[in-house]
Amino acid sequence: MASQDWFDKDFYKVLGVSKDISEAELKKAYRKLARKYHPDSNQGDAKAEATFKEISEAYSVLSDAEQRKEYDQIRAMGSGARFTSGGQGGNGGFEDVFGGMFGGGGGGARGQSYSYQQAPGGFDDILGGMFGGSRGGRAGFGGAYGPTRGRDVTARTTIDFITAVKGDTIKLQTADGKPITVKIPAGVADQQKIKLRGKGEPSPDGGEAGDIVLTVSVRKHPVFERDGLNLRVNVPVTFVEATLGATIEVPTLGGAPVKLKVAAGTPSGRVLRVKGRGVESSKGKGDLLAVVQVAVPSHLTAEQREALEAFHAVEPPENPRTELLAKARE
Repeated sequence: MASQDWFDKDFYKVLGVSKDISEAELKKAYRKLARKYHPDSNQGDAKAEATFKEISEAYSVLSDAEQRKEYDQIRAMGSGARFTSGGQGGNGGFEDVFGGMFGGGGGGARGQSYSYQQAPGGFDDILGGMFGGSRGGRAGFGGAYGPTRGRDVTARTTIDFITAVKGDTIKLQTADGKPITVKIPAGVADQQKIKLRGKGEPSPDGGEAGDIVLTVSVRKHPVFERDGLNLRVNVPVTFVEATLGATIEVPTLGGAPVKLKVAAGTPSGRVLRVKGRGVESSKGKGDLLAVVQVAVPSHLTAEQREALEAFHAVEPPENPRTELLAKARE
C-alpha cells in the first residue's frame, strides 16, 4: 500500500538511477550502495546508517512491480502547488481525496501536506485520468509525462555493389505499402545500419515519430571486392608480360580502364596501386589495388612446347622454393 509521503521522496534519486532502469540494473545499483553504507561497514556512523535506511526503503518500493507502478503514478504529479487538508470533519479536504486513494479513512493525519504538478488542463485532468477519465494526455495522467515517441522499426534491404561504393538515392516500400526515399551514403559497408529519422511508427498521442533502422546488405561484385576504403581486383598477366614487363589495362569501378606498368620480373601476387580510385566516403578516399596473377596457359601447340623446353634448358638455375623450404625448417 502506498505511503502518503511518497510525494516528497525521490527514490530514483536516492539510488542514483534513471526512471527507466531495468530490474537487473536496479538490483545492481542497490547492492553497490548497500555494501558502501551498510552499518557493519560503518560502525558508529549515524549518517551512513541513515543513508542505508533511505536506500533500503527506496529499493523495497522500486523492486516491487506493483508498488513501483503506484509510486510512479503518484510522483508523476511532481512538486508543483502544495495543499493541506481542510476541515476537521474529513469532508471536502485535499487530504480526504488522497486518503481514500491510499486506503486511509476520512480522519487521516491532519496537517499532512501533498503536492502535484499542474497538468496542461489543470488538476481536473490529473484526477480525471486517474479515475478513468479521457481528457487529454497519456497513460491517464493528462500528459504529465509528455507525448509518447513512436516505436522504431527495423528493416533490411539489398543494394548493388556500385551503389554501396558510390552512394545513391533509392526508393523502398514500408510494410504498409508506403513509399519512402532513402539516401545511401557513399562507402556504406555490408550489414551497416542506416537510421531513417522520423520514418518509423507514428506517436499515439501527437509526439515524435520513431525511426526506421535499416540494415544494408551489399551484393558481391564479379570483379571487385572491398578492402576497407580500397577496392581490390585480381589482374591476370601472361608469363611473358610478367617476365619481360608490359603496360596493361586495369578496370575501374564505374569508369574507364586505367593503364598500369608491370615491371619486368613481376611475381604473381604483387600489388599495383592506383591512387584515389577506390571508395570515396566521409571517412576519406581509398585506392584501387590491382593484384597481379600470372596466368599459365592450359593448352600448348607442339611448337610452343618446344620453345618452352628450349627456354627451360637455358633458364637461370634458380629454385623458387629454396627460401620456403629454409623457413619451414626454422
